[in-house]
Parts: sequence; structure tokens; C-alpha cells
Amino acid sequence: MFGDEHYLPLALINLLGIAGIVVWHVQGSSRPTGRLLVQILFFTGMSLVLYTGGIAPHQIDDVYTEGFAALLSKSARLLWWTHLAWTIIGLLHIYVRLNRKPREAHLILDMAVAVIYLGVALSVMGFVFGVPIASLVTTSGVVAVILGLALQNTLGDVFSGIALTLGKAYAIGDWVQLSDGTAGRVTETNWRSTNLLTGANNIVVLPNSMLAKQGLTSLSRPDETHQITLGVRFAAVQRPRWIEEAMRSVLQASTRIVKDPPPTVALKSIDAVAIDVELQFRVASLAMGTLAKNEIIDLIYDHCKADGLALALPAQSLVYVLATTRGEASAPRAESRSPGAP
Repeated sequence: MFGDEHYLPLALINLLGIAGIVVWHVQGSSRPTGRLLVQILFFTGMSLVLYTGGIAPHQIDDVYTEGFAALLSKSARLLWWTHLAWTIIGLLHIYVRLNRKPREAHLILDMAVAVIYLGVALSVMGFVFGVPIASLVTTSGVVAVILGLALQNTLGDVFSGIALTLGKAYAIGDWVQLSDGTAGRVTETNWRSTNLLTGANNIVVLPNSMLAKQGLTSLSRPDETHQITLGVRFAAVQRPRWIEEAMRSVLQASTRIVKDPPPTVALKSIDAVAIDVELQFRVASLAMGTLAKNEIIDLIYDHCKADGLALALPAQSLVYVLATTRGEASAPRAESRSPGAP
């Protein structure tokens, strides 16, 4: 009989499926490559048995409808669909590991796994248990609309996180600065939020929907180097060329700045009181900025003493002194008179 021809292949598929699960667990989570090989081998063996036995897993079994044979048929198809899902998920994990971006692809991988499990679950209900998929999808669509309205904010964070991940606006370990002034290193991205480690060693948790609405500046791209500008005011009693040469010596003597591209000295302005100079240099990373500025300031002090350069007062203090002097000049002076004088 037609049914008798399928009995042995169905039993063999059940044995292969159960053996594959046991061997998969024996491999352990520390050997992802070994697990994937086990999944591929057993899934391939089950598929060959299905093909040689003329059994279609994507069709409802109308031969074995009751008794032990029906149970054997349903379990064989269920195991085949389960191994199919595990094999695809294993291949995705290996692909992500080969690209060496398991943390960046976390959201996309989770979404792909959810879609695979959902597709396999619908296939099992339709092709194994004979549940009408069309009515089930319609009912689940109504439920999805209700859940979507109830979880609107959460879903906004989820889809914003997916959009940020696909757009590759940042990666784990990047320094970023937001339009509201928040700055830090990206330490984690998940379905709901992104975590930043600030310079004060605090973790800032930003919902993905809020992060997607703000302007974001990546301080780690195209590389980790960061440009710093430092302004200095010198008294206008020295020649600007001497000041420029002295500041170039300061930048060349620094050991904490990047020399390629070379740092520059810009003479910004000059007046009767001061010469404004701006030092422009790069550091290897944003974390080196404070140490580099401290070293530059210390070197400026040493060169000023050695070369006889005089620093000028800030422009704000000159305005204050001038205003104070004018106020004293305009104040009425009391005259001393001798007694009896008219």
C-alpha cells in the first residue's frame, strides 16, 4: 500500500531528528561551528529521506490520519521544519561572526530569527496540523493592530533602532555627540535604547526614537583622530612672526598630539593691545584631548619665559578696566574749603 511505503521513511526521519537534537546539545554553546555542522548534516539526511520516500513536508498528510502512524507522520514533519529553522539560524550566526560584527548586527539578527520562527510556526500549523492559515493570518492581523496601538511608543523605539542599525550611523565603540550636547562612547544597542558612556563615566540610556530625531555627529569617523583648537593672546609688543615661530616650536615639542597631518598656527587678529593666535592640532582620540591641551599650555608657559613673550589680558577684562576708568573720571569731586570761606 502507498501508506506502508512511507512508514519506514517517517520512522527514520524521527530517529534522525531526535538524534540531531541530542548531538546538537552535546556540542555545547561554546562550539557554534560544530553545532552548525551537526544541523546541516542531520537536516540534509532528513531531507534525503523525505525525497527518496516521496514525502512532501509542505503538504498535509492525507494517508496517515489516525493512530500511531499519524503521530509518526506529524512528528517527522515537525522535526524537519524545526531543523530547517535551526539550520538557517545557524548559518546566519556564522555569517555574522565571519563579518566580525556580532554586536552591531544584534538587532537585525534578532529580527531575522523572529521572522524565521514565525514562518516555520505558520508552516507547521498549516502543513502539519492542517490549520487554515488564511483565517489565522487575518485574525493575527487584527490582534497585531490592537497590540500596535497599545505599544506605539515601544514599537517606535524598535523600528528606530532597526533604521539606525541599517543606516550604520554609528557602531559599538564610536564616540558620538548629539545636538543637545550629550556626548559619549556607544557601549550597547538593543531593541529599545542605545547606551552611551560619557566622559564622566556615567551611562546615558537614550530611547532609539529620541535618538533618531536628533542630529548626531560621529567623532570616530572617518577615524579616531580629533581636532582641537586652542586660543592664546599675546601682548602686541612682539613681532607676529616671532610669536608664530615660538608656537610652532611648542607644537613640535609636544609628544601627545598627532604630527600627520601637521599642526598649524593661525594668526587670527591684531590690535593695539594684543595679537590673537589659534593653535590647531589633532589628538589620537577624544580621550587624549585633555592631556594634550595640558601639555601644550605647559609648553607655552615655558617658551614665553625663554623667549621673553608676554601674554595679554583677556579682551573682556580690558573692557571692564576701561569702563571703570571712565566712571571714576566722570564722578564729581568734593572740594575742600576752609571754614568761613564764601
